[in-house]
Amino acid sequence: MASELRFPDGSCDCHVHIYGPYDRFPAQSEGRFSPTQANPVESLFAMWDSIGVSRGVIVHALAAGEDNEVTLDALRRYPERLRAVAILKRDVSDRRLDEMTDAGFKGVRINLLRQDGKPVSSGGMNLDDLKALAPRLAERKWHAQLWIETGDLDALAPELEKLPLDFVIDHMGRTMVDKGIDYPGFQKFCERLKTGRYWVKLSGADRNTRAGAPYADTAVFMTALAQANPDRLVWGTDWPHVGHTPESFPKEADLIDLFSKCAPDEAARRKILVDNPVRLYGF
Repeated sequence: MASELRFPDGSCDCHVHIYGPYDRFPAQSEGRFSPTQANPVESLFAMWDSIGVSRGVIVHALAAGEDNEVTLDALRRYPERLRAVAILKRDVSDRRLDEMTDAGFKGVRINLLRQDGKPVSSGGMNLDDLKALAPRLAERKWHAQLWIETGDLDALAPELEKLPLDFVIDHMGRTMVDKGIDYPGFQKFCERLKTGRYWVKLSGADRNTRAGAPYADTAVFMTALAQANPDRLVWGTDWPHVGHTPESFPKEADLIDLFSKCAPDEAARRKILVDNPVRLYGF
């Protein structure tokens, strides 16, 4: 069933992944977040066409292959429709960084995600990698996209904020709903959104839920973020939803309807879907 929301022209899906074709871009094993099939950029565009989105941001996935090549290839073929976030090694050359910047990479994704004190996924870039790269990233106006839970963000914020970067927080701060809307880490993050150093992706309801689709238990969190600072919000589907079982696999219509209910003001929705991505990703 299709969503009732009609996206404004220029709407942007700010969190997707692509994989393959595997004969050109072999996938890597990444445990529970490994893709079950190839999902190349053409499949992404078909999904966007079906919901009315015209452009978006590829977050290069560890399982998508080494050296960001599948994402770089997509950016070069579709420069008007795509921007991207990379996974880097700290010894990446300046020449390679300049090449990626010219192609449309705008940030790096840092894996700091823990739940109940345990890492959710191994691999990727860590905080030491970010510290080593931060001066060179800042020169190129890149940001740090943090895969982190809001309580851990609160603990690390004093250290992070010494870096010359802005921060984009994945999946609503990855706060599981049973922690409650008054969870101190989440409340402090809502305050940080007002400082201008942070952005957040209104995505990942299917990751943070305990009740499952249509993710109504996450609505209070998304609504709180939408009210905290609509000038620092972007939205994403997290397509193709790696890591889900067939039983839990999200429907785009459910994710879109949830967003529509949590951001009912049309002017605010336009900021989140169109204007903010232009500022953050340079469309």
